[in-house]
Amino acid sequence: MDTFLFSINATLPVFLTIVIGYILKRFGFFSEEFTVAADRFTFRVTLPVLLFTDIATSDLSGDYDIKFMLFCMGASCLAFFIIWGAAVLCIKDRSKIGAFVMASFRGSAAVLGIALVKNIYGSTGLAPLMVVSVVPFYNAFSVIILTLYADREEGTEAKIPFGKIIKEIVTNPLILAVAAALPFTFFHITIPAIPMKVLQNLAAIATPFALVILGAGFTFKAASKRPDLTAIATFIKVALLPLIFVPLAVLFGFRNEALVAIAVMLASPSTVACYIMARNMRNDSRLVSGIVMTTTLISPVTITAMIFILRSFELI
Repeated sequence: MDTFLFSINATLPVFLTIVIGYILKRFGFFSEEFTVAADRFTFRVTLPVLLFTDIATSDLSGDYDIKFMLFCMGASCLAFFIIWGAAVLCIKDRSKIGAFVMASFRGSAAVLGIALVKNIYGSTGLAPLMVVSVVPFYNAFSVIILTLYADREEGTEAKIPFGKIIKEIVTNPLILAVAAALPFTFFHITIPAIPMKVLQNLAAIATPFALVILGAGFTFKAASKRPDLTAIATFIKVALLPLIFVPLAVLFGFRNEALVAIAVMLASPSTVACYIMARNMRNDSRLVSGIVMTTTLISPVTITAMIFILRSFELI
């Protein structure tokens, strides 16, 4: 019973905050324009500030875990190529492959990973390192797969825009925040009290505000012409990836905050950014919207179950 209550206490407050965002949007507290602007504010300001303050005030020698980062990178890359290979072999409609692959491997790790680790342990722990490890690959792989399978004129070739990929990575606010924080933690530079307080105020609202806006952007109108692909992608995102890689993480010796961060990275629902990218890069955005909707609905159950199992085996 204690394990069950631990699991519910770990996940329910996070997902209820998302629900509150959805309810507030439905009652007219948030307009569509505000939701879009707030999502941009979260991604470009509050989450980067949270990462910056966590890393800038940490002891790199004690908190910098290269083994953890390499595992996150390796799991993300391996998951992408496995899903891509399977999609090429099994999906006859080439126009669906890009959307399917991206929505099956790219999750809301930045928001949910930080939120859940912080809710369980009272601090973000290794979650910022997880975010830094996977976000560049999320961006690069998404651009590659959507470029290769975009709806284009007959006879034109798919050219991977390497310049655009590099730009997506080096201009990502989360990556820039980490890069800015590294000198502070390497050289033990103390941030003055007044600017530090401002940064802490912004960091304090990052997680709850991100969860509320995530809920506000959710819609039940999302639909797909291919419910079979939606169901398969949902199973991959919230169940299959955790079943494959979480036991491997346990075998590699990860426990507590590190294991929770890895588990949520793998099991988090497909991010709304997938829909935005698919729509703007001429891929099947309706398929992506359906996957985002179903993974968001199912992930509270699967993540809670996963936390319960890990807690039962005293791994977290």
